[in-house]
Amino acid sequence: MREPAELAAAGITDPALRRAYLACRELNAAHGRTYFLATRLLTADRRPAIHALYGFARYADEIVDDLGAGASVADREAALDDLGLTLVAALEGQAVDLPVVTAVADTVRRHGIDQRLFSPFLTSMRMDTHVTEYATAAALDEYVFGSAAVIGLQVLPVLGTVTEGAEEPAAALGRAFQLTNFLRDVGEDLDRGRVYLPLDELGAFGVDRALLEWCRTHRVLDPRVRRALAHLVARTQAIYRRAAAGIPMLAPESRDCVRCAFELYGGILTEIQAADYDVLYRRVRVPTRRRVAVALPGLVRAVAARR
Repeated sequence: MREPAELAAAGITDPALRRAYLACRELNAAHGRTYFLATRLLTADRRPAIHALYGFARYADEIVDDLGAGASVADREAALDDLGLTLVAALEGQAVDLPVVTAVADTVRRHGIDQRLFSPFLTSMRMDTHVTEYATAAALDEYVFGSAAVIGLQVLPVLGTVTEGAEEPAAALGRAFQLTNFLRDVGEDLDRGRVYLPLDELGAFGVDRALLEWCRTHRVLDPRVRRALAHLVARTQAIYRRAAAGIPMLAPESRDCVRCAFELYGGILTEIQAADYDVLYRRVRVPTRRRVAVALPGLVRAVAARR
C-alpha cells in the first residue's frame, strides 16, 4: 500500500504513530483536493509531514464550523483551548489521544518547525468563533497571518530550501491561498454569517454586507460588487507574484509540488474572472482537464528526478 510506503520512507515505524499520520492523510484526501494532489509530487518521505500539518489545521477548522449546530461560542472556544493544551502536552513528549495532534507534534520534532507558529494559528481560529467581518484590510491581514501565512512558514522546513530569504514568499503564498478561498467562497461564507472581504475596500465601490446578501438571495450580481471583486482578485494576484519568487528557493524536489498548488489555486482566480465574478451564488472550480494538465508534467518530472 502507498500509505505505509510513505511512512516507511519517512522513518515512521511505531504503529500508533503510523495510525495518527494515516488519519491526517485521510483528512487531506477528503477535504484538501488541491493540496492533496500537489502533495503527490513530493518525495514520499516528505508527504506524511504535510498531511500532518494539514490534518491539524483541518481539525481546528472543523471545531469552528462543524462542532455541532447547538455548540455555543464558548463551547467552540473551549474546544480550541483544549486543542492548544493537548498540542503543548504532545510537544512536551506526553502521549495524547488525538491522532492529528500526535502526528503534528512528531512532525514538529522531526523537521525542527518553530513551535511558536501554532499560537497565532489558534488565535485566528478563536477569532472565527465570534468575529463575523473585518473593517479594514489591515484587520483582515492580521487574521490571515495566523490562519494561513504561518502555515506557509510551518511547511517550509519540510519542503527544504537552497537559499535564505524563503520565509517571506512562503508566508505570501499562504496569504494568497487563503484570500483565494475567501473570493471563491464568499457566498458560502455569507450563509455562515461571515464576510472575509475588507469592508473598507468594499465600501470604496459602494458595497456593504447588505448588498452582498441581496445579491446572494436574488442571484443577481450588482455591478458595484463585480468591480469590488475585480479589485480584490487583482490584489490577490499581486500577492501571488510576490510569492512566486520563493519557488526557486525551495529544494529542487519540492518545487513541482508548490508550483502545482500555486498554479491550481491561482487558476481559481482565473476562473472567477472567466465567470465575470459571479461567485456569490455559485462556486467556481478549476476544470479537471486543467488540474491534470498542471499536475501531470510535474509528476513526470518528479518521478524522473527520483530515478
